[in-house]
Amino acid sequence: MDSEKTDKPYPDVDVVSQVSDASTRVDQTHRRLKGRHIQLIGIGGTIGTALFVQIGSALTEGGPGSLFLAFTIWSTFILAINNCLSEMVTWIPIASPFVRPALLLALIVRESGSRSDSPTDSLTRLSVSAPGSTFFVFEAMLIPFEVVAFNLVLQFWTDKIPTAAVITFVLVCYALLNLFAVGWYGESEFWLAAGKVVLAVGLMAFTFITMIGGNPLHDTYGFRYWNPSQVAGTPFAEHIKTGSLGRFLGFLTCLIQASFTIAGPDYVSMTAGEAELPRRTLPRAFNGVFIRLTTFFVLGSLCVGIVVPYSDPNLLKALSDARPGAGSSPYVIAMARMQIPVLPHIVNALIMTSIFSAGNSYVYCASRTCFGLALQGKMPKIFARCTSNGVPIYSVILTLAIALLSFLQVSNNAAVVLQWFVNLVTASQLLNYAIIAFTYLKFYYALQAQGIPREELPHRSFWQPFCGYYAFVGTFIMAFVGGWTVFLPGNWDVPTFLFSYTMLGVAPVLFVFWKVFRRTTWQHAEDVTFFGKEREQVDLYEETYAAERHPPAGIFAKIAEFFVFIDYARDNFLTDQFQNTVRDIWDVDFPAAQLSQIRNAVRIAT
Repeated sequence: MDSEKTDKPYPDVDVVSQVSDASTRVDQTHRRLKGRHIQLIGIGGTIGTALFVQIGSALTEGGPGSLFLAFTIWSTFILAINNCLSEMVTWIPIASPFVRPALLLALIVRESGSRSDSPTDSLTRLSVSAPGSTFFVFEAMLIPFEVVAFNLVLQFWTDKIPTAAVITFVLVCYALLNLFAVGWYGESEFWLAAGKVVLAVGLMAFTFITMIGGNPLHDTYGFRYWNPSQVAGTPFAEHIKTGSLGRFLGFLTCLIQASFTIAGPDYVSMTAGEAELPRRTLPRAFNGVFIRLTTFFVLGSLCVGIVVPYSDPNLLKALSDARPGAGSSPYVIAMARMQIPVLPHIVNALIMTSIFSAGNSYVYCASRTCFGLALQGKMPKIFARCTSNGVPIYSVILTLAIALLSFLQVSNNAAVVLQWFVNLVTASQLLNYAIIAFTYLKFYYALQAQGIPREELPHRSFWQPFCGYYAFVGTFIMAFVGGWTVFLPGNWDVPTFLFSYTMLGVAPVLFVFWKVFRRTTWQHAEDVTFFGKEREQVDLYEETYAAERHPPAGIFAKIAEFFVFIDYARDNFLTDQFQNTVRDIWDVDFPAAQLSQIRNAVRIAT
């Protein structure tokens, strides 16, 4: 028993379910992701090649002003989504919270025959087929996107390595990191995501230093590329059309790029079922989304427009030639303009780790989505099985099987394949965000109808329900705007149309089919139930175990705890309980010789 305490400072959900004498285990994953893991996972899933390379395409079509404005505006929509998701996920931090009925369409529909007064029935027998499927497709399709991008980045140095070999290597690495204990994934993602932070902050520092003259040319260029007298058409460039309409279309193109590039709260929420002390760690991670949005995306879009003009011939040529890796990055183009050597290779190496990290996050999120669907009977039961380490192994295998679509690059142009995946996942992502916002509104009014004050929730977001309406309207409209260029004269392209709008057609069809097949009915706000086995188990986990094992966070509490321990040790240092007390408080196990020395020290000190 003592050794178990030393090895497992926090119990897993399956242990809690045994304590609560539940007949079945709701979640079989293990709570082993620490707060630092979750913070970096939230970064790892959001920062990828789009922020460092593909953003250059939007810059050339909209100009620096449109790019900065679009990224700033879209960040407000993501912040609104974050407010909606954080409140629900923190209240019921279960596995796959995005697709599980407790946080999604459980608030909207109920199957025929389920009893509204039964929390378990109303939370476990509901239709989530459409949004769950689209989110799974969204996450799974991002994996081949990042694998293709990884190969492109590698070609910055050499194109001698066979494409199939690169794809195989990356997928094998993903398998090794995700098929074993979740701690492996968490630790690897922590360090990989740390590299992203270094890259993002480093490029911002590069922008500031060079714009004030810290470059080989000693050129203090400042905001030169925002000045229309220096660069024609800046800061709001015309796109396709001229005049105000052209500038609006340029802004719209940048907004579409922002909707693909910026994400965040959904990746934090996917860790809910495997987070230690979820109601303490998750609010901190969700609150950090605002800092990530401001630092990485808003400031990042500003920096891109500062370092290089939107009409730079080298940037335009790099994009038209689909120059591999960092060769198409506005930052690398700027380094070449300022005759800075070596640094482009460092940037390319960090972009490569950034891409690998993003793909690793998508494997995790997609597999947990599949796991959540299987728990609810929306996928075959085999995908709900976990290993002894708490890994949903068959869900991971299915996710990696979908990632084999990366091999499309072997027989097609990499840039074309990359754009296919961009169009597909952007539509899915926007649809998922609209569903989150709609679900929160149902959640909000259900609380009101049943007289449950939001002040009783473990985490309460601000500006509600305005954020819910704002997020729903914005994301729903943008979901239909993404592929607008195919409707222009002479621009019709079947693959682009299908990848841009397929999910928008498939999702409602799935929903209607499941609603008819399972005979679901719309739930009234008064009938929505919030309590079930999942929430009870989390409550028991945190109240019974976490409160006992988690040391006080404040410095004064720690000092008080130390003196309480000294007082206890003075009275008990000669008893066998002393070593157990040391182990229970600090999770250390002293050898007999060391224990004797400590006892003598305590005797002298007290």
